Amino acid sequence: MRRIYLDDARTTPVRPEVVQAMLPYFTDVFGNPSTIYACGQEAKGAIEEARSRVADLIGAGIDEIVFTSGGTEADNFAIKGVVHANESRGKHIITTPIEHHAVLETCHFLEENGCRVTYLPVDGNGLVDPAEVRRAIASDTVLISIMHANNEVGTIEPIAEIGKVAREAGVYFHTDAVQTAGHLPVNVDEMGVDLLSMSAHKLYGPKGIGALYIRKGTRLVTFMHGGEQERGRRASTENVPGIVGFGHAVALAGEEMSAEAERLTSLRNRLIDGLMEKIDHTRLNGHPTQRLPNNANVSIAYVEGESMCLNLDFDGICVSTGSACSSASTEPSHVMLALGMSPLEAHSSLRMSLGRWTTEEDIATVLEVLPRVVGKLRAMSPLLKNQ
Repeated sequence: MRRIYLDDARTTPVRPEVVQAMLPYFTDVFGNPSTIYACGQEAKGAIEEARSRVADLIGAGIDEIVFTSGGTEADNFAIKGVVHANESRGKHIITTPIEHHAVLETCHFLEENGCRVTYLPVDGNGLVDPAEVRRAIASDTVLISIMHANNEVGTIEPIAEIGKVAREAGVYFHTDAVQTAGHLPVNVDEMGVDLLSMSAHKLYGPKGIGALYIRKGTRLVTFMHGGEQERGRRASTENVPGIVGFGHAVALAGEEMSAEAERLTSLRNRLIDGLMEKIDHTRLNGHPTQRLPNNANVSIAYVEGESMCLNLDFDGICVSTGSACSSASTEPSHVMLALGMSPLEAHSSLRMSLGRWTTEEDIATVLEVLPRVVGKLRAMSPLLKNQ
C-alpha cells in the first residue's frame, strides 16, 4: 500500500539532493568553523554560502541572518530579545490568538514576568485587521508579532499593511514565516518587518535548523550565552550539516517556488471542491482565496477529526487535525476557537497540507476514501443520531 502523506505543514521529508549536499559535512568536512585551520575554514565557508542563500530568498543582507535550532528558537529569540533590549521604552506586545505556540507561550511567559500583551481578534476567516493593530499601539508598545500565514487554516495575513503601521509608529515588527518562506515570495523590505522566523524542515530541509532575520539596527539581546558564534548573536558550535542542508533546500525552493505554488493550488482546489461536493455538512476553514497554496482545512460535522485521522491512517493516508505542537492535547484547537467555532465544531476539523510529491492520483484516492470513512463514522455517531 502506497502511503499518501498530506501533512507537509507539520514537517516535510528531506529531499535526496539535500541529503547528498549534507553528507560530506558529517565525515570529511567535520572541522569546527571557529578554528583557523583548513578543515574548520572549509566548514565556515559552507556556512556563509548557506547564509547567503537564505538571505537571498527573503531579500535580506547576509549579516542579517542568524542560524538557530529551528522556528521555535527563532520566535523566542525575536520576542524575548526585543523586549529585554527595550525595557526602558515599555513592555507592551501586540499579537494574535492564532499564533503558533512558539509565539503564544513566549508571550505568556513574558506576561508572567511583567509584560502586557494584547491579543488582537481575527475575523471568521482568520484575518487580522491592520486598523485594529493601529488602535492597539500604545506609548509603551515595543513589539508587534503576527504570523505571515496560519499553520492550521492557511490564511495569509496582510503583513505589508501591518508593517506600514508598525513603521509609522516606530514599533518593531516580527513575523513567523515558517509556513511561507520557500513557498511564497517573501521580501523583508516589502513586508516592512524587522524580524522574521524560518525553519528548514518545512521546506524539505533537515530538522533542527532554522534562522532569524534581524534587520540591521534592531535592538535585541541574545538569550543563548557562551561563545561568539553567529557574530556574537547566538552561542553554540554551529550545526554545519544542518546549515548546509538548509541552504541547499532554500536554493531549490527558490528555483521551483512559482511553478510548485501553481501546481499545489490546482490540486488543493480540486481537493476542497471534491470534499464539499461529496460530503454534506462540510465547510472550509480559513480564507477562501487568501490562503497557502497547499492548505485544505475543513470541518466535517458529526464526526471527530481524530477519528477521521485514525481511520484514514488505516488506508495509508496521513492527515492531521491541527498543529504538531498541540496534537497530544485533547483540547480543541486555539485557532479554531479564535475563528468563532464552538469546541464541538473545532473538534471536527481536518487539515490536509499537500507537498511536492502529492499527485492527482493521491487527491483522487482521498476523495474516494474520506467520504467512505465519514459515512462509517457518522453511522456510529451519537451526534448525528441526536439531530
